[in-house]
Amino acid sequence: MFMTLEVIPLPVSDIDRARDFYRDKVGFHVDIDQEVMPGMRIVQLTPPGSGCSIALGETLWEMTPGPTPSPGAYQGLQLVVADIEKAHADLVARGLDVSEPVRYSEADGATFMYFTDPDGNGWAVQEYRKRATEPLHRLLSEQAGA
Repeated sequence: MFMTLEVIPLPVSDIDRARDFYRDKVGFHVDIDQEVMPGMRIVQLTPPGSGCSIALGETLWEMTPGPTPSPGAYQGLQLVVADIEKAHADLVARGLDVSEPVRYSEADGATFMYFTDPDGNGWAVQEYRKRATEPLHRLLSEQAGA
């Protein structure tokens, strides 16, 4: 049985501010911004090239068991890029306050930069140079056909 992780609910205090941040500063695509059922507005955004989105909504936590996470409680969310210098330049040009890339070793996958959203949810951007020639979506489609 195949399973895919496609949506991560993200706790934020202001849906419009978060939507604008992820769309304008990080470059995510707005897939959905609507009331999906009475009283439940969902904003779903996807990073370019990703199969996984984030979902913002004030009432979506009512549908899941367990405690409601506080805005800013999520840390360690991770994006992957093939060229971190290019990604850094693109994000800075968008006005994102992102750290300089840090190369922890010469190994592919060992370079990171970091940013937080307006609520303090923490993100890492990892350089995985192999993605330039082996995009994840291609590898997954090859596995599904095998």
